Amino acid sequence: METRVAVIGIIVENTESAEKINSILHEYAQYIIGRMGVPYQKRKISVISIIMDAPQPVISALSGKLGKLEGVSTKALYSNVMENVDG
Repeated sequence: METRVAVIGIIVENTESAEKINSILHEYAQYIIGRMGVPYQKRKISVISIIMDAPQPVISALSGKLGKLEGVSTKALYSNVMENVDG
């Protein structure tokens, strides 16, 4: 199985989605290397970065699930470096 390092950028405009975001992230915990969340009070939004090492379909699935939530926007940025991992 080939994995890649990626960053998923998340903009949260609806704070009511926070519980759903955390629940979805928990489902992918085994792939998450780190997470940073920054509330931007002036604009009443939060910005979250998720760093992952996972197969490309897993990264896309997480980004897609989060992006479907109300008031949540996502974008994934992939490293060009890939690694084969026996599963």
